[in-house]
Amino acid sequence: MCGISGKLCFDPARRAERDVLERMNAVLAHRGPDDAGIHCDGPIGLAHRRLSIIDLSPAAHQPMSNEGGTVWIVFNGEIYNFQTLRPELLSRGHRFRSNSDTEVILHLYEEHGTDCLRFLRGMFAFAIWDGPRRQLFLARDRLGKKPLCYQQDAHALRFASEAKAILQDPEVQANPDPAGVSQYLTFGYVPSPGSAFLGFRRLPPGHFLTCRDGRIDVVRYWRLRRDRKEQRSEEDWCSEILVRLEEAVRLRMISDVPIGAFLSGGIDSSAVVAMMSRVSSAPVKTFAIGFDEPEYDELRYARQVAQQFGTDHHELVVRPDAAAILPKLAWHYDEPFGDSSAVPTFCVSEMTSRHVAVALNGDAGDENFAGYDRYVANLLAARFDRLPGARVARNAIRFLLHLPPQSGSRTTIFTRARRFLEGLAEEPGRRYARWLCHFHGERKTELCTPAFLAASGGVDELAALLTAYRQSDAPDFGDTTLGVDAALYLPDDLLVKVDIASMANSLEARSPFLDHQFMEFVATIPFEFKVRGYTKKYILKRALQGLLPEGILHRPKKGFAVPIGRWLRHELKDLVHDTLLNPRCLGRGYFHKEKVRRMVDEHVRGITGWHYHLWTLLMLELWHRTYIDGDGELSRRRRLSAAAVSH
Repeated sequence: MCGISGKLCFDPARRAERDVLERMNAVLAHRGPDDAGIHCDGPIGLAHRRLSIIDLSPAAHQPMSNEGGTVWIVFNGEIYNFQTLRPELLSRGHRFRSNSDTEVILHLYEEHGTDCLRFLRGMFAFAIWDGPRRQLFLARDRLGKKPLCYQQDAHALRFASEAKAILQDPEVQANPDPAGVSQYLTFGYVPSPGSAFLGFRRLPPGHFLTCRDGRIDVVRYWRLRRDRKEQRSEEDWCSEILVRLEEAVRLRMISDVPIGAFLSGGIDSSAVVAMMSRVSSAPVKTFAIGFDEPEYDELRYARQVAQQFGTDHHELVVRPDAAAILPKLAWHYDEPFGDSSAVPTFCVSEMTSRHVAVALNGDAGDENFAGYDRYVANLLAARFDRLPGARVARNAIRFLLHLPPQSGSRTTIFTRARRFLEGLAEEPGRRYARWLCHFHGERKTELCTPAFLAASGGVDELAALLTAYRQSDAPDFGDTTLGVDAALYLPDDLLVKVDIASMANSLEARSPFLDHQFMEFVATIPFEFKVRGYTKKYILKRALQGLLPEGILHRPKKGFAVPIGRWLRHELKDLVHDTLLNPRCLGRGYFHKEKVRRMVDEHVRGITGWHYHLWTLLMLELWHRTYIDGDGELSRRRRLSAAAVSH
């Protein structure tokens, strides 16, 4: 697990500046504190920060070249099947100087070119400079576990694991992209390939990029198919799920450093810990996060699982120390990021990194097996759509929704019922948006100024989501929605959250449920085995029957939620006032000032629960102060980096 960056100048006579590469590398030190390397050769410069996990020796140093020094690679991630790929490469005459997975990728590329990607099983983002062809090859794993962004102008292509590295080049300016900011307000994140930075792009999951003679081509090499359903008995599905999940876990326990697991007490992380306990000869180290509020605290469930499997268990209670953590989040996430569960994810990563260098997690269990309430809501809504007079009923619902909302948290029956009715009033694709989006439709128009809405381009704010629906090959709407979440919410929210939070603390996070072969298998399971009646993740729960405690299998899903409603009303109230009602924020021209003031006032007084919306605005403003404003953290680090390099 590492940080990578680089620069390719389009003029072959121009040399990539070593001092720029050193600055790019320095700002990614958290992703790789164990080693650093730079390779510059004419117009190409590659930089690497190393977190040593596989082959801790100097032989695995990067940037790494082939035997002749003509092909170079920088790599971030893990290839779990590298040990099975190596013998074939040896038989074809390739010589190895290390026991690393990085060198396997390098020789695979020599054999197969860009087609090497089809052999790789794991998480990865890498760059290969092919000297003889004068070609740069960038690639990202199938599901988007590891990040890769890039920026191009008339003179060069720059790339990095995190945008902050690209911004270390003094030729690159940090300016906001109104279209990206608008997308952020809608989703709470910026869907790839977009960015909140003007001129920046993010390589989408399952894609690679080639750059040759100044021409950039982006190609999709993998897609998760959902049109191939198999017919098996329930028992067969259960048996195969356990076999394949255990294999995915076993592969992710290959490590030359200590390993552990995040344990929330939910089904997915508990299943991973159960499989690790089967494979490991020593007690598994587990790490859990809790809160002072009983409604959000799940430590008792994590303890139950830890006791059942005899783990070496560690816990931490998270408290809202905003002065310490929010500036860190704004710096590390680069893009504005509105998922408040980044707070506990950062905290559990920080705690875990004190004990181990690798942690397995349960990410993607919900996107594989339909674990969210909205999947059940979709089934109910589909039945509504088939009723006679559904169109008339929608109009009646739209009228009722103009009644003023009531106060209350996200867990109140009224709030959940209102959100469901908001969805029923829409067509299926836009209905899902109602359940997912932060600022959408009328709510966004009320908040944003006409000038900002015009600057953002006037495109359909739901284009990314609706495109994902149209591109689906799934046989039914439930399966289609799983595909939409796997294409958007999973890579652009959940996986960004975990990658940035873990790597900020020099911790590698591995996700067995994200194994692409496991996901391809689960995609063949008909949707009726995933949601049955009101039971979500039905077939996974059946498979884990007898392995996990009944209280874990059948308790209501909480998610990694944070008590931000209370925090923003009490502990973080002053921060909200000082940030969102500050003239600097209100003067950016994005929002109607009175609307922001009213939202803050109504939330603090308990009239309306605006906590998700206020958190979204808060993280946007902190992003601006960190990266866009001239006195922000980016400017400070640029100055420090330039001074360090000059000495």
